[in-house]
Amino acid sequence: MDNCCRHKQRSEEEIKSLTTRLNKIEGQIRGINKMITEDRYCVDILMQVSSVQSALNAFNKELLSSHIKSCVVDDIRNGKDEAVDELCELLKKTMK
Repeated sequence: MDNCCRHKQRSEEEIKSLTTRLNKIEGQIRGINKMITEDRYCVDILMQVSSVQSALNAFNKELLSSHIKSCVVDDIRNGKDEAVDELCELLKKTMK
């Protein structure tokens, strides 16, 4: 097993949900790129960027919820209380 990083087994449903969100975000990014090459108005592009940021926030919320309900809970149940510290550090970094 690869010791460089941790892994998490995800259900097919979770994988589908997360990849669907990412595929939509990828499409939005391509749309913004096209808007730039088409010399679209700055405000229109900025509104699309805001939509992407909202979509990324929704992705993060879904993934964070899953992480807490599975990884963090499992670690605590297995006596790995440092999972709480890891979660706190994660929240500090992601809530800038």
